[in-house]
Amino acid sequence: MTIEYDEKGKYYTDIVTKLPVSCLIQTTTHLMRGFVHVRQGERFKNELERDEAFLAMTNVNILGAGEEILYTAPFMAVQRSQIVWVMPVGGEQEEIKE
Repeated sequence: MTIEYDEKGKYYTDIVTKLPVSCLIQTTTHLMRGFVHVRQGERFKNELERDEAFLAMTNVNILGAGEEILYTAPFMAVQRSQIVWVMPVGGEQEEIKE
């Protein structure tokens, strides 16, 4: 790991800090619940718009009808072209003002 400092004391490293965001992802065939990891200081939407073929998820549950758990996995790479919709769940959510 390399650490570089600028004249103001800000440091730069090779390590990218990410925060887990709990979410539901609907693909063309399955509903999944797990965590997508978002770079610190960036929006959830930025992670979804990255130009990569797969979206990494951790602690994934693949759900069936009635939300029963069909499969679990500590890590899953979801092909972005198969994603229909994504919804963050839990945590802080903004109120909708009319």
